[in-house]
Amino acid sequence: MKVCVYAICKNESKFVERWVESMREADGVYVLDTGSTDGTPELLASLGVNVHVEEIQPWRFDRARNRSLDLVPDDADICICTDLDEVLHPGWRALLEAAWKPGTTRASYRYTWNFNPDGSEGCVFWTEKAHSRHGYHWTHPVHEILDWIGPGEEGNMVYVEGMQLDHHADNSKPRSQYLPLLELSVLESPEDDRNMHYLGREYYFHSRWKEAIITLKHHLSLPSATWADERCASMRYISRCYAALGDKDEARRWLYRAVAEAPHLREPYIELAEHFYNEENWNGVVLFCQEALQLRSRPRTYITEAASWGSLPWDLLSLGLFYTERYSEALQAAQEAAKLSPTDERIAKNVRIMENMAKGL
Repeated sequence: MKVCVYAICKNESKFVERWVESMREADGVYVLDTGSTDGTPELLASLGVNVHVEEIQPWRFDRARNRSLDLVPDDADICICTDLDEVLHPGWRALLEAAWKPGTTRASYRYTWNFNPDGSEGCVFWTEKAHSRHGYHWTHPVHEILDWIGPGEEGNMVYVEGMQLDHHADNSKPRSQYLPLLELSVLESPEDDRNMHYLGREYYFHSRWKEAIITLKHHLSLPSATWADERCASMRYISRCYAALGDKDEARRWLYRAVAEAPHLREPYIELAEHFYNEENWNGVVLFCQEALQLRSRPRTYITEAASWGSLPWDLLSLGLFYTERYSEALQAAQEAAKLSPTDERIAKNVRIMENMAKGL
């Protein structure tokens, strides 16, 4: 089986050696450099990477991804698309080959999108950028996805347990190009619910609250917008926008809708608990933290937030219990929070305070 890696890059010389080392299990590594001025293509070539330099004008991620895929030889069996600020854990090749059964055309594997300041994992989900050499094509100017364009129906997806890709983001790079590219993406595919969700989310990131609300509500109105997880996320972003506009009642209503839409996710419960924390509604904090903590299986989709799976639910629960004078239960919750955030001095201080209160001191 022939396995190849392909990527796009621009001015990423600081990542080159680490990235190349993690890709050495591949039979070939192919990179489209889109105009580096820091020596990235020369460094890649010196390490044995097949590099092609080509500027993409006007810039679109899908066009660049497709040009990089074109560099991969036709006789490759499996292709893996990565970025240079990502790292595959050793042993990935054997795991991928073992999971790739006859009839497979795509593989999903665990992806750490970011890391917390203490080095622990932040946002984690499963990504699907390993695919057969033929039959796939990247679409959309940004937040590009792989579409099946091959003959017949798409083959099977396999989940590669143990295969891990880590993203060490280059935070110096601006995301200013995302918004115009998302607007273009929606213009090109106005009925695409995923694009509409991303555009509304981007307006929220840019503090354009009213535009975000309009766009996210439009996402929810689309007939194709049926995935509960993403609908729930749109509702939570709408709530945040209303809160930013000073309408707390409407913000709370949208959070209730988010919980009802996806009761299998922790995120809406925790966001509602935070809303009640800000209102000093301690029983509400306790109720929704307890509901969240009953959910113990972290979803594999990108609709997940690190805070909901870290110390925050236990931390909020401890505070809700403390302010309703349930000191022993509050202590237990604070201790659980401390296990998940052992270097957090505020939580450690809370544990000491609650120990004294539980003892009646």
